[in-house]
Amino acid sequence: MNILGISAHYHDSAAALVQDGKLIAAAQEERFTRKKHDAGFPQHAIEFCLRAGRLPLSDIDYVAFYDRPSMKFRRLLSTYLSYAPRGLGSYLRAMPLWLRDKLYQRSEIRARLATIAEIEPHRVPPVLCAAHHQSHAASAFFPSPFEQAAVLCMDGVGEWATTSAWSGEGASLTPLWEIRFPHSIGLLYSAFTFYTGFRVNSGEYKLMGLAPYGEPRYVDVIRERLIDIKDDGSFQMDMRFFSYADGQRMTSDRFDKLFDGPPRAPDAPVTQREMDLARSIQVVTEEVVLRLARTLRRETGARHLCMAGGVALNCVANGRLLREGGFDDLWIQPAAGDAGGALGAAFAVWHQYLDRPRAVLAEDGMDGSFLGPCFHASEIRAYLESVDAVFQELDDELLLPEVARLLDQEQVVGWFQGKMEFGPRALGGRSILGDPRSEQMQSVMNLKIKFRESFRPFAPSVLAKRAADCFDLSCDSPYMLLVAEVKKERRKSVGAQQASLFGIDQLKVSRSDLPAITHVDYTARVQTVHEATNPRYHRLLEAFENRTGCPVLVNTSFNVRGEPIVCTPEDAYRCFMRTEMDALVIENFMLLKHRQPRDRIPGLADETFAPD
Repeated sequence: MNILGISAHYHDSAAALVQDGKLIAAAQEERFTRKKHDAGFPQHAIEFCLRAGRLPLSDIDYVAFYDRPSMKFRRLLSTYLSYAPRGLGSYLRAMPLWLRDKLYQRSEIRARLATIAEIEPHRVPPVLCAAHHQSHAASAFFPSPFEQAAVLCMDGVGEWATTSAWSGEGASLTPLWEIRFPHSIGLLYSAFTFYTGFRVNSGEYKLMGLAPYGEPRYVDVIRERLIDIKDDGSFQMDMRFFSYADGQRMTSDRFDKLFDGPPRAPDAPVTQREMDLARSIQVVTEEVVLRLARTLRRETGARHLCMAGGVALNCVANGRLLREGGFDDLWIQPAAGDAGGALGAAFAVWHQYLDRPRAVLAEDGMDGSFLGPCFHASEIRAYLESVDAVFQELDDELLLPEVARLLDQEQVVGWFQGKMEFGPRALGGRSILGDPRSEQMQSVMNLKIKFRESFRPFAPSVLAKRAADCFDLSCDSPYMLLVAEVKKERRKSVGAQQASLFGIDQLKVSRSDLPAITHVDYTARVQTVHEATNPRYHRLLEAFENRTGCPVLVNTSFNVRGEPIVCTPEDAYRCFMRTEMDALVIENFMLLKHRQPRDRIPGLADETFAPD
């Protein structure tokens, strides 16, 4: 039985293939089109999934869509009418798009699949639609390693739900309660993302990274004026301060007055106000998440918690939830946003619509999230030769110690191997690597490699067996979705003058013997690396530890600001050549920057990436 899952038309379109209850392949459309957060129909991702399963479309039994378009349309229409005449312009812009494309989603899916397969639309498999939060919940529970768990989903909005709670047991998933639009912790966080000058649906990571530089001086204002939080975590927002419901912008003029001015322009400097706002909304978000989770723990008695939805990517809140939420263990869907809805919809069809049993795996059902394309040596060699790249092909016995040597010399290495990751995190398949002991590595990678804001922290990859030597982490974190504190014995004492620094000036202070991955609050977003799911990356970490005694590497996604993570060897080479990376490893092919020609790719000699 083959089920093709699809998410599309809002942001982060994706496709996933489930065969007999097992996740075989999944990928985001952006990786193929090179358009970040691509919302278009995921044709390339679908074609990849079919290739990975070695299937023609005729062998697909069901197509699962992650949303119910008619229900979402009713919510939009109801909202526009409620806020009339405000938002009339947004209404007039949105309705033609809905009536042309989004409302009749099943017909459009059939037509697009028919084109891909070169068949008549009536021969396309049945298209089933799951509810948005049902797809999130299914993506969180069904691949999890738990036979029984509570499930919490939080995002901007699906059809009506913005927060939902579920109970999972075996192959069943039962809805418990939900909070409905316009009251949304995800949209509240996105409102502050917008107000501090970052892009909604992509800048939330920046807001989270900025928070430790600030003080929580707006927490009381947020609690008293913007959101009423009950003891059980349920909440209501004062919609007079927001404009997203009528489609105009995220915040209203009242919001601007409350926080003493207009939103920061995207190209304006980040000030202490933005840092304090980031810290404040982070504190409030964590409070809501903790209260909701504790309520769910009391109501269900469950020992385990699964999470999905965009808010589940807030790894700082996740770290607190693990420590203080009352659950024994936590499992978060690595593609927690809309992309993961594709696999959730497919699992919902398998377990809920078809009532098929579920096999609970000791690790989980995500295969380390390595579900995307991989490339054979012959393909890689052919491409490198076509651009006259200078390379060596080395066996791992020679390659891995050499990469460790380069990293030990504070060189930055692009690392491309195996299947591409599914979800927003690079986990050792499409990564840029550095030495965490280096005092300069954080600024070098931000300014010369990633071309992004200097305040952005970098994450560590650590051998799972050595994680407890470096971080206060009580469980595995294979998907880089938990923040933990750096061990006290690894921290450096900070003098009075250094401790008095505020804002971005705090970056000047080295805070541990792993300065490149230690944030200003002594935390790190940890990825534990396991031999079972990523053996080759695990061996590289071992090679680095054998050379240096350090079981940790800086791991950031293989891309630059404004671009998706690389997918193909060509993507990797072009990114390598346009940045100040020192070396590139594509499977067993090693390239050193100083040996490469600068005139073999059209336009490369005078083209470089620049901050957007």
